[in-house]
Amino acid sequence: MLLIINHQTKHFNLGSLNLKELMDLELKGKTKGIAVALNNQVIPKDSWSDQLLNDNDSILIITATQGG
Repeated sequence: MLLIINHQTKHFNLGSLNLKELMDLELKGKTKGIAVALNNQVIPKDSWSDQLLNDNDSILIITATQGG
C-alpha cells in the first residue's frame, strides 16, 4: 500500500491498515497533541480506529507546539 504522509510517499507491506494503526507505526504511540487530516479532512482522534486507509491516501500529521 502506498501512502503519502506529510508530502512523502511511503510503502507499507500490509493488507489493510486503519488510521490508528498507522499513527502507532509512525509515532510509536506518542499521539498527544497530534491532529491528522486524511485527504484534506481532519479526522477526530476517536474515529482513527474506524478509518480504513486506501492506496494513495494523503495523510497530514500536525503536531502542536509551544511558543509564538
